[in-house]
Amino acid sequence: MHMADALVSPATGLAMWGASAALIAYGSHKVSKEVDDARVPLMGVTAAFVFATQMINFAIPGTGSSGHLGGGLLLAALLGPHAGFLTMASVLTVQALLFADGGLLALGCNIFNLGFFPCFVAYPLIFRPLLGAHSGHGRLVTASLAAAVTGLLLGALAVVGQTVASGITELPFIKFTVVMLPIHLAIGLVEGGATAAVLLFIRQARPDIAGRSTANNISYRKVVVGLLATALLTGGVASWFASSDPDGLEWAIEHVSEGRQLSSPDSTLHTTLSSAQEETALLPDYDLGTDDGEATVDAGTTLSGVVGALVTLLLAGLTAWMLNRRRQQEPEAP
Repeated sequence: MHMADALVSPATGLAMWGASAALIAYGSHKVSKEVDDARVPLMGVTAAFVFATQMINFAIPGTGSSGHLGGGLLLAALLGPHAGFLTMASVLTVQALLFADGGLLALGCNIFNLGFFPCFVAYPLIFRPLLGAHSGHGRLVTASLAAAVTGLLLGALAVVGQTVASGITELPFIKFTVVMLPIHLAIGLVEGGATAAVLLFIRQARPDIAGRSTANNISYRKVVVGLLATALLTGGVASWFASSDPDGLEWAIEHVSEGRQLSSPDSTLHTTLSSAQEETALLPDYDLGTDDGEATVDAGTTLSGVVGALVTLLLAGLTAWMLNRRRQQEPEAP
């Protein structure tokens, strides 16, 4: 559900940049009060894990479309909503800058749509109340499904609203909404199931990470290393087998616009940011540009998966480390 710059006017793009920047500042302030040494590596490896899982597009049967996990709910459940939002912002920033996945002008929209709704709406208002204090596996699955679907549908509605606000007449509100919601409902159900599976696994290994107060004898370091190894394998190997069908947003645009290609508005800001993105994108579209269309094993995809996972790990980990340092340097209240 990464929006391209062609879907966003300068006014809408800048407004959403402002909204996302304010949320990042708010999240940073809150995390600086609560992060500790143990959470620094966890923020890094969960960022790498979400980056890698977003490279795996799964087919939606009978539609010709595909979807990928958003990861916002998982991040909120493992890190808390504020750290989860900052981690998602790190993932989306790396995707936009290094891989041209989502436009730079639309980056504020993408951070808001994929970060705000799962972390600050679906997690506290749906996931936590449904989960309860002493939940079993069934309640965790139910909470994950309900919250993931809600967060994704709200994000899809926000995409529609942002395109309408941007004056994209090829995508009228009602028609675009009618197409966007069902396909993202299907994607949300898959995301909810995957989120529950990851949380159930981590709950068995380290209940304290997954919101329980008692941990078993599996070391924290092993969980962190396991998540990182999974991220590298997912991004570097499993991504070879991702579906090539258009994702839910691309599929919806094709259906609503009847196959017409949307072009970016002719504005100086669009041109400037597009040129800047061409300079920063080392592996645009997660590709080396040498694929012959025959090989299943794609060196560009592998390199993108590994590099992207490591860069997001460093960015999110550095963010957590800096906020932790700020907390440690603040004088204690008398």
